[in-house]
Amino acid sequence: MSTFEPDLEWWKVSRAKTCREESLAASFDLHKGVEAIEVFNQNCYVICMHKVARLLNDMVNAGIIKDYAVFGAVAQMRYTETILTLDADILVALPDPDALDMLNPIYAFCQERGYQPEGEAIRVGDWPVQFIPAFSELTREAIREAETGDLDGVPLRVVRADYLAVIALSVGRAKDFARVLALREAGAVTDMEISELAARYDLISAWNVFLERFHES
Repeated sequence: MSTFEPDLEWWKVSRAKTCREESLAASFDLHKGVEAIEVFNQNCYVICMHKVARLLNDMVNAGIIKDYAVFGAVAQMRYTETILTLDADILVALPDPDALDMLNPIYAFCQERGYQPEGEAIRVGDWPVQFIPAFSELTREAIREAETGDLDGVPLRVVRADYLAVIALSVGRAKDFARVLALREAGAVTDMEISELAARYDLISAWNVFLERFHES
């Protein structure tokens, strides 16, 4: 299992101020302006993720899920600039992935701890959290190869940048292409790493379409 040292401010939990205190600071400090609001948003991300991390690890310990990894926009923020996202996507490996009610144990576990359903998600703090069962060998491997970081003493598993990029290629929406571009521009993943992983999962054609679309070779 590989590890990483979180290098973005929003991974760091500040115990000095709550989100409410940060919100007031952002409202009344005219000198800070937008910068203060950005700090407030980042701290809220961290506080929410701290709750999510504890919940996920409790699920693993209770046998509700076998493993997990944060992916999507929230995982991308580990590698790129902070981006706007309305929810957190979590890939999960389930004990019985073929069960018709595969997510029911997750919903029940969350409700027992006071986290209520919101559509297809579970609200944890200020965030709807979506639990997405691994849906391909690529996503199953992404969970197995996820990196484990330390979020104020709580482990949190996050999909690696190369897997984020190739999963995005496999889906192929405009926002997925934007994710690949952002990861490459941030230096989080190389074209060689994307190409090698894409080749293993028969996604070279999707990679070539991406390169052609963005006029690269």
